[in-house]
Amino acid sequence: MRRTMVAGNWKMHGTRASVAELLQGLRNMALPGGVDVAVFPPSLFINQVIDGLQGKSIATGAQNSAVQAEQGALTGEVSPAQLADAGCSLVLVGHSERRLMGETDEMLISKFKAAQACGVKPVLCIGETLAEREAGKTLEVVGHQLGSVIEALGVEAFVNAVIAYEPVWAIGTGLTATPQQAQDVHAAIRAQLAAKNAEVALNAQLLYGGSVKAANAAELFGMPDIDGGLIGGASLNADEFGAIIRAAGN
Repeated sequence: MRRTMVAGNWKMHGTRASVAELLQGLRNMALPGGVDVAVFPPSLFINQVIDGLQGKSIATGAQNSAVQAEQGALTGEVSPAQLADAGCSLVLVGHSERRLMGETDEMLISKFKAAQACGVKPVLCIGETLAEREAGKTLEVVGHQLGSVIEALGVEAFVNAVIAYEPVWAIGTGLTATPQQAQDVHAAIRAQLAAKNAEVALNAQLLYGGSVKAANAAELFGMPDIDGGLIGGASLNADEFGAIIRAAGN
């Protein structure tokens, strides 16, 4: 039975003071059983978050990691081995905002592989732009993004990974795919996995991201192939994030 996950991507937000306030809200939160909860702070605050959530069943992830597992001469990068040493158990890979900065399929495949080699679970982010959706290319684009990893690493790599479908046009815009639109893409993702390995497909956690709020979370999470959400702006408010988590637990 697949577990539901609600993960908060804080993106490039936060100060030590605001993070401390958010952590207080998270510590006071009653978490429903059966829901995996995680937060992805900026790297500057990873240690603060891990320390602040001691004893709370909330995992800490990183928003990015290096293309190689081991330490080395890559100024400005953080290796997944360093993330694991700090206490991170998850890392985002291939977020659309990283892809727009020039990350290629080859780079994110290397990041995905390196993270797994260090015991850090990758959360592969895939999704189409508005122009691609309007051109009817959603499944083609999403299929290519997922397929490139399957081809390079094998479908079994997703035994220990999460997939987050985030239509680029819905990220931070207030626009949200309808529950059925999101379900259709999630079903196609699961079918693509199933074509290679039915068991991997059955157990894969597939998250939806893109302007998820407390008001729409329950309907989205009620779809059969949507196993939770990757939450952006709403995760910066403990009350709103908590309401989304509770929606996932119902």
